[in-house]
Amino acid sequence: MKTILITGCSSGFGLETARYFLERDWNVIATMRTPRADLLPASPRLRVLPLDVNDAGSIARLIEAAGPIDVLVNNAGIGALGALEGIGMATVREVFETNVFGAIAMTQAVLPQFRQRRDGVVINVTSSVTLKPLPLLSVYTGSKAALNAFTESLALELAPFKVRARLVLPGRAPSTSFGANARERLQTHAAYAELTQSVFEGWAQSSDAVTEAGDVAEAIWRAATDPASPMRIPAGADAVALAA
Repeated sequence: MKTILITGCSSGFGLETARYFLERDWNVIATMRTPRADLLPASPRLRVLPLDVNDAGSIARLIEAAGPIDVLVNNAGIGALGALEGIGMATVREVFETNVFGAIAMTQAVLPQFRQRRDGVVINVTSSVTLKPLPLLSVYTGSKAALNAFTESLALELAPFKVRARLVLPGRAPSTSFGANARERLQTHAAYAELTQSVFEGWAQSSDAVTEAGDVAEAIWRAATDPASPMRIPAGADAVALAA
């Protein structure tokens, strides 16, 4: 029975992915900053463990507690909204610390066991904004584009050890709490007020196809279980359309 470790499982894509793999008889290690076992069905195959991907000590404690794993899913991430001129560098660093450096640190932590076993999969969840740029998301898009490039280069390093690295690119997912979380970091600039208003109105009125959390879980399942899966796997009807 294989084991998957998923970061950022308190809601959204991570929570649904943990549920999806549990239903398919995998051992699941669901990590959260503040663990809540009640979010998932009780199961002897489930462990909910604490993790802050920005804390080296937290990562080390998790890896020791987790034991051998077969798949790592770097899903933990944060958003940031606003024109670049209005965003403070503290927010820029916060986004890159979690979305890029946190994923890199987690990957470094599991690679020794994958390499020695000559088996394992690293799956990094990025975003379809790297396929079609959107305004007010330059910092977030930059972080996800960096993770894309990191993963594609990493895959070449790991191939001789039969370890895979894959990308899952979700589209816009209004049914998750991600948008609300990103709005918490909304930083405005008077010069971009009209643009900001028009962008928000466009999102609110949009009837375009969107991504559901289940779409992302299915894409992660494919990356985890299909050695022939492509490097980039779009998740959600909107992301699939952009990748076509």
